[in-house]
Amino acid sequence: MSLHQFTEAWEPWGTHPAGAEIVLCIAGAMTLHQELVDGTTVTVTPAVGDYAINPPGAWHTADVDGQATALFITAGMGTQHRPQ
Repeated sequence: MSLHQFTEAWEPWGTHPAGAEIVLCIAGAMTLHQELVDGTTVTVTPAVGDYAINPPGAWHTADVDGQATALFITAGMGTQHRPQ
């Protein structure tokens, strides 16, 4: 579990092959971009109190307009990153 505050887009894409990740927006808003393992793409825009789930193996990143704070519950083993 971790808490992060953002003032700009997340630089890298990330994936967590060991399990799903819950992203709970606790301040501001963000646009979460996901590339699912079947090749489809999904865009989710959680606002305060909303959450999104990054499924296992889904590459994800986010754009932030202004400022946002999110709580992450992550199955972190095997986490990988790639440039945005």
